Amino acid sequence: MRATSAATTRAGADEGNDAVSETAPTRPDTSDMAAVHNVFRSALAAAPDLVAGAAGSAERRGLIANFYTNIFSFLEVHHDGEEELIFPLLAERAPTRGPVVEEARAQHADVIELLDSARSSVAAWEVDGDGAAPDVVRSLQALGDALTRHLDDEEAYLVPLAGEHLTAEEWGVLPGNAMGHFSGDKVWLVIGLVRENFTQAQRDMMLEKMPPPALAMWQTMGEASFDDLIGRVRSTN
Repeated sequence: MRATSAATTRAGADEGNDAVSETAPTRPDTSDMAAVHNVFRSALAAAPDLVAGAAGSAERRGLIANFYTNIFSFLEVHHDGEEELIFPLLAERAPTRGPVVEEARAQHADVIELLDSARSSVAAWEVDGDGAAPDVVRSLQALGDALTRHLDDEEAYLVPLAGEHLTAEEWGVLPGNAMGHFSGDKVWLVIGLVRENFTQAQRDMMLEKMPPPALAMWQTMGEASFDDLIGRVRSTN
């Protein structure tokens, strides 16, 4: 009887361990968020040089305006994804950290106001030309300053919270959601900018996780288009 009981106990323990291993959530690697944030930081920090470099050239002004239009679209879907997919889960699972989530929401609202202003300024600059350059630089810098403060806070407080309370699957829906709702005309530009800030391992994982149509797009024309466009955007000639 003792032997039978011991065997039964061991079997029950093994079953319990299996149940734990099957139900224990896999926590996400949230380090990819800093890479996405750096796309925004870099693009907005470059605004004075990019705008100045377009002086006297309607063609280059259009190029830079389109670049920022796509950055704005990416920022918009990035924030929308966080508010729809991440913030509610964090508020539910970490109620004592509610003020962190609410502060992030408030910062999003402030950033959206500045984003709308920057979008209008860029559109006016593209049409009106060099006379509108000071206004567009001011609006992009104001957006960059507010956004940088928000991104710094998010990386310090909210991203670690997500790492503790979200599953890898829940965190992993963000990229697909952003690409699915992206309203810009160059999704490959966003993919390329993010990949620039990824480690090689993250780049490899990105390709593994891409839906087949998106992967085919990137490999057949997206990467080459990105290299060509970003080279022209960053050219000093």
